[in-house]
Amino acid sequence: MRETRTAAELDQEAAVRRALEDYYRDGKPPWDSGVAPPELVAVVEGPGALPSGRALELGCGTGTNSVYLARHGWQVAAVDLVDRAVRQAREKADAAGVDVTVLCGDATRLDEVGVPGPYDLFFDLSCYCGIPTHRRDAYASGLTARAAPGARLLMFGYGPGVLDDQFSGTSADELRSRFAGWHLTDVTPGTNPFPTFWFTLQHDGAAM
Repeated sequence: MRETRTAAELDQEAAVRRALEDYYRDGKPPWDSGVAPPELVAVVEGPGALPSGRALELGCGTGTNSVYLARHGWQVAAVDLVDRAVRQAREKADAAGVDVTVLCGDATRLDEVGVPGPYDLFFDLSCYCGIPTHRRDAYASGLTARAAPGARLLMFGYGPGVLDDQFSGTSADELRSRFAGWHLTDVTPGTNPFPTFWFTLQHDGAAM
């Protein structure tokens, strides 16, 4: 069935793509520190760490976190919307000598990307919170369809109103509403000078 989108929705999607492409063309994006965040390290190496399995990173950027996961025994697939970022992520994985499947595509259209799952861990560093509102249900359903039993989603996002547009940002209440079949297990404020959060969700059911 062909997807129907309004002109305003198409404009929003195009604006997001342009903004991301501009970040990677002009220099280092602010979310790409080159170091895996301690919140991800805790999931992989900390007390009660997850056993290594299959992971999918949404909005992988230049691949820092995907490479980190692969170095710690995870089988990793990664998706980003921007060609330049995907090329850099592949180069980073090759330089590190790890196997990461890096694909160029839309995190809200995973059926078109070629990441069938199931996955034990999903990682999202500022991807979902920048997605136009009309695509967020598709993002959630895409992850749900690829979630192994008990899968975990670790997501970093900024709060509503941080950016000037009408849709960026997210909240715990929104995630509880959109992610049917998931349980929000933790919300930890970030350390940024504006409202940010680390959200942890766990899938309740069996893989679809």
